[in-house]
Amino acid sequence: MTRLAFLASALALGYTFVGYALAMRLRARYAPRPVDAADWQPRVDLVMVAYNAAAELPAKLANLRALDYPADRLRIHIASDGSEDLTAALLRECDDPRVTVHVFPQRRGKSACLGDLVAGLDGEIVVFTDVRQRIEADAIRALLRPLADPSVGAVSGELMFERGEGDFAGGVDFYWRYEKLIRRSEADSGSVVGVSGALYAARRSLLPAIPPGLILDDLWIPLEIARRGARVVFAADARAWDRPSGDAELEARRKRRTLAGNFQLIARQPSLLLPWTHPLGWRLWGHKWLRLLAPWLLLVVLLTNAQLAPTSTKWLLLLLAQLGFYAAALAGLWRPSLTRHLVLRIAATFVRMNGYAVLGLFDFLRGGSAHLWSVTRHAEAERT
Repeated sequence: MTRLAFLASALALGYTFVGYALAMRLRARYAPRPVDAADWQPRVDLVMVAYNAAAELPAKLANLRALDYPADRLRIHIASDGSEDLTAALLRECDDPRVTVHVFPQRRGKSACLGDLVAGLDGEIVVFTDVRQRIEADAIRALLRPLADPSVGAVSGELMFERGEGDFAGGVDFYWRYEKLIRRSEADSGSVVGVSGALYAARRSLLPAIPPGLILDDLWIPLEIARRGARVVFAADARAWDRPSGDAELEARRKRRTLAGNFQLIARQPSLLLPWTHPLGWRLWGHKWLRLLAPWLLLVVLLTNAQLAPTSTKWLLLLLAQLGFYAAALAGLWRPSLTRHLVLRIAATFVRMNGYAVLGLFDFLRGGSAHLWSVTRHAEAERT
């Protein structure tokens, strides 16, 4: 039984971090589902929710004004979610006729504001963005091209990272490159299971009523669109630019919030654990749910290996390899300058991300206000 537990856990981990990505890559290559993209100019409503964003808002407004899309086909809706700084005042001073300002006096969270905004829209396409990221001028046109295909219901833009400062930022950037490789393969072979909250577009006719209290609206919305039979794809040329945080504590809060959002989604819709109940059910397991299990699988692998180590040299060497990997990770976490070495950077990032999965579960079980904006500056961007 000990060997069986080790083998089952090791195989599950292999599929989680290597097998699923490889399966998606092979499916994209040998069973692709190309999108019939074309240029078109429907009426677009762009929506954005801000909380205490006065420092970032002037640059974001300038960025939105510079978008290359016909002014008579684009309307911009910006909401202040109970902001306590000058966010509401700055929005009221905006004199762009395309911009409609919504000031909500009470802080309720992003999904509650989005629900109110989306319910009043009548454009054919809704584009979602966040305050922090800079959108390239042609990003809306790039998002719309795949939506010319009637089988496509939503399109994720690509979140790009400018060169970050510090070794921690390098680890985050490494993880994000791995994540984008998987998303591209998912899109090329069917649908992605989530979108980048920094920039994505959806058909208004397929958007569900957005409930308040969601932590991950940018996972819940595309899953609901896919449930309606539409594809959710990826546009690599629709780019939003961000900067990896050099602050490990801030990045930890963001990632823990994202992972708590995964647990919240399961609690709200337990049927998502049954892969045959949703069109993307098997992909959810490969991309999301197995990652939530990974820390516990790693623990099983370590403990069972420790039990088996006295029985043969093979098991002893395998245990020493595991311990060496964790030692390298701890060295990188303890002294970030060491992560300039690739092996240490990979080990430290791997252990850190799995640690966040455990802490995210505890955060969700404790409850609280994870659906509200973080009071920490720059904390509104989430990478899912």
